Amino acid sequence: MRSITVCLALLAIVVSGCKTPSRPAPEPAEANQVAPKLPPMRDGSLPRLFLVGDSTVYNVSPGLVGWGNVIVRHFDSTKITIDNYGRPGRSTRTFISQRWWPQVLAVSRPGDFVIIQLGHNDSSPVNDTNRARGTLPGIGNESTNLVNGLTHNRETVYTYGAYLRRYIADARAKNMTPILCTSVSRLPQPGKELDTTSRAAWAREVAAEQGVPLIDLNQRALDRWAGKSVEEIRTSYFAGKDTTHFNAAGAELNAMCVVEGIRALTNCPLKQFLLNKP
Repeated sequence: MRSITVCLALLAIVVSGCKTPSRPAPEPAEANQVAPKLPPMRDGSLPRLFLVGDSTVYNVSPGLVGWGNVIVRHFDSTKITIDNYGRPGRSTRTFISQRWWPQVLAVSRPGDFVIIQLGHNDSSPVNDTNRARGTLPGIGNESTNLVNGLTHNRETVYTYGAYLRRYIADARAKNMTPILCTSVSRLPQPGKELDTTSRAAWAREVAAEQGVPLIDLNQRALDRWAGKSVEEIRTSYFAGKDTTHFNAAGAELNAMCVVEGIRALTNCPLKQFLLNKP
């Protein structure tokens, strides 16, 4: 009888040790897209350019291409490394709260650069049960306290400009060079104001206020499209009927606009790493 009791006790120990460990809750639906290949550690002594953005910066869905996917060909890879940390669906708020920004900071070194292009998704609802990724409008110090409908955690949500200032302050604290980049325009609609137009203006204001370099991708892209019909812009640069995401030609156009913006910067050493292409 004693031997049976001992066996049962041993069996209980084995079974308890084989329990399936709890798993973290899944991210929102857009996280199902293939994730960027993020290096857990960095090797070598080359400076790095980190790209922080949404699906217009990094995209591997069929037929969709982000400008960050192609911009590497414009840099001298023997002098600098490009790390595209863009993540589809993210806003200035969720790129931080979902721990993508801390990953960048963890592997950064003094002398690195970071281009921050977020804004498209900041116009989403501030709170819902789907994504809960929106930010308050403007660049002020307003905030709101809420229980996040997606995570069920208490959270303080700030303005778009306040989050941009957070990125700038964090990057400077790590002795990186932060560069703000306005979100590329969605497909223009005659008579309809783009929801990224105001955020482009706010990014310009924050850049001027904080004294950081600015790449005005929004305006540069609009200038490239000047004189073209909406349908011509769509078929040439956008993916099918999509009004936000770009095909390969659109991604290259945006990358070129970013490169032009870098070349136009004053007192920003990032330009020295560009290839001397016409």
